[in-house]
Order: sequence, then structure tokens, then C-alpha cells
Amino acid sequence: MSKPFAADQVATEEAILRLILDRGGSPDADLIREIIATALKLVEEKASRGDLKIINSALKEMRYAFKVFAPYRHIRKVTIFGSSRIGEESPEYRQARTVAREVSALGFMIITGAGDGIMKAGQEGAGRERSFGVNIRLPFEQRPNPVIQGDEKLVQFKYFFTRKLIFAKETDAIALFPGGFGTLDEAFEILTLAQTGKGQPLPIVFVDAPAGGYWREWEGFVRRQMLDRGMITPQDTALFRITDRVEEAVEEVAGFYRNYHSSRYVQDGRLVIRHLSPIPDEALAHLNAEFADIVVDGRIERNGPHPDETNEPELADLPRLIFRFNRRDFGRLRRLIDAVNAAAAGPPAGPPRPVARRDGDRLSHA
Repeated sequence: MSKPFAADQVATEEAILRLILDRGGSPDADLIREIIATALKLVEEKASRGDLKIINSALKEMRYAFKVFAPYRHIRKVTIFGSSRIGEESPEYRQARTVAREVSALGFMIITGAGDGIMKAGQEGAGRERSFGVNIRLPFEQRPNPVIQGDEKLVQFKYFFTRKLIFAKETDAIALFPGGFGTLDEAFEILTLAQTGKGQPLPIVFVDAPAGGYWREWEGFVRRQMLDRGMITPQDTALFRITDRVEEAVEEVAGFYRNYHSSRYVQDGRLVIRHLSPIPDEALAHLNAEFADIVVDGRIERNGPHPDETNEPELADLPRLIFRFNRRDFGRLRRLIDAVNAAAAGPPAGPPRPVARRDGDRLSHA
């Protein structure tokens, strides 16, 4: 006679817990238990071999990528997207190389897709030591470029979806250069995450060749076919900037972290914005007057560390703003962050402060 279901489930969970303890235990044993239990459900549900292969490969790719990035989570990073087919003598290539060199000099590391063209330019600019490669295995391209080939910070992917997850999860800024279908796919993925609040706020800058029109023509399509027809809102266009000047691209990245540090939601639903310099009374009054439309109730107020932030003791000294954000108007939230940065006089002071990011924050903001 078989055991009752409940008893069988208890026995399974006890066996899983013993496995975890045998591997040394974990403060996050509850989540590991759920991962194992989910895998066992695939047995019960008689999942097909094809489905199992997808799950197996995706899980392995994510586990290894998380391992590679983990030692560098405290360092801010800029992801550079663009065509693999742009030659080294092109103005776009030179722009990408220069942007990467200048932001890496400010303390950022660079993430690219590890291929040729714009990706290689980004890694040439940053140098091997300050570069990550997130490569995709394709039948006709792309081999890792010589700058990142063989480096411990190079990760190979079978699936585009796991690769894009890592780009989005591990970055603190996005710089997009002209490219083909893949670049536009990455652009709209990042914009969708920003528009829906599925990631932390971050700077997104589209960089053209000097006097180039690639991104301006793209913007024209976005405005005519999306904005004018009501498919996006005017505030959505605040989520990104377009430029053909290196200094403006670098400022868009570095300036975003001039005073703003990070943000998170706490259990009571309010949004906490951590920043580096205190907000003067006059600036706080301006924030409340200018951004009352995105505050559900109450006001934007100064605050110390919230009890829910005890798992981030490294950030306890930072001043904070707290308010009940409507979780809808993320373009307006970006403008609020711009105003927080404007309240800090002068350029960023030295390298960007370590992030002390909680794992997964980039894709769990909302």
C-alpha cells in the first residue's frame, strides 16, 4: 500500500533538506529546496526530454554566469550593445572604443557580447582586466574576440534568453551603438524592462557616429508609429537619451550616479531612494511640487535606513528619500532621479561608490 500523499511529500522534503545539509547547508536553503522540488515535479509530470534539455542547459548557464559575476558585484558596469559587423575603421567603432575607455577610467567595468565589431571595440577601450564577455554560440558566428578570448570573465551561452537575462541583471548602465536585428532586440528588451519597472532604474544611452542618423531615424519611427498612435506615452521617451557625442554619452552614465545610488521597495510598498549627498530643503520642496503626480499619497520625505534594509548594512550611512510611488510612471521616476542628481553640486567625486547589490535586484525591482 502506498504512503498517503502528504506523508510522501514530507519524506521527500526531508530527503531534500538532508541533501542540502550534506553539501554544507545554506542560509537560503528554502529556495534551494524549492529548486530541487521543482526538478522532481518534472519526473512526476513526465516532462519530455526536449523540455528537460532546455531547463538543464538554462539552469547550468545561469549558475555558471552568476558564479563568474559574483566577485565583481560591488563594481558598477556598463553594457555595450552594437553590431558585430562594423569594421575597425568605422566612426561607430571608434566611438564605442572611446566611450568604453572613458567610462572604465571612471571606475566602471564593461560587459559586451564578446564578438567582433562594436563588442570588440568596447573591450579594446576598457581593456581585458575591466571587461566581461557574454558570448552566444551560433553556427556561423561568433567566436570570442581576441581581447576577451580565454579570460575567466568570458561566459558562453547556448540560449539568447539566458544571455539577455545576464546582460540585464548584471549591468548598471546601457550604451547602444548602431546594429542589426540583435541590437534592436536588445534595445527593446532593455526599454521594456525600464518602462514596466521590471529592473532597477538605470541610464540608457543610444550613441551614433558623429553626425550620424541611425538612432535619430529609429527615434523618428518610435515617435511616429508608437508615440503618436498612443502605443507608448510621452514620459516613456524620458527613459533614454540619444547622442552622437562621446562626452554626452559618458556624462549620461556617470551623471546618473552623481548623487543617486540605488533604490528598493520595502514591505509597506514604499520606494526608498538611496543617495550620496543630503537633499537641501529647497530641493526637497521642489521634488514634492514637481513630482506630486507619481506619489500615491503623502509626500516625498527624508528617511534613515528602513528596517527592511538590514540585509544591506554597507549602505546604512546613506541618506534616503522615501515615498509611495505609483509603480506606473517610470519615465517620471527617471526625471525624479535626474532632479536628485541635480541637487548634488559638481561632478561625481571619484569612482562610483560600491554597489553592495543584493543578488537579483536588477530584475526584481517591481
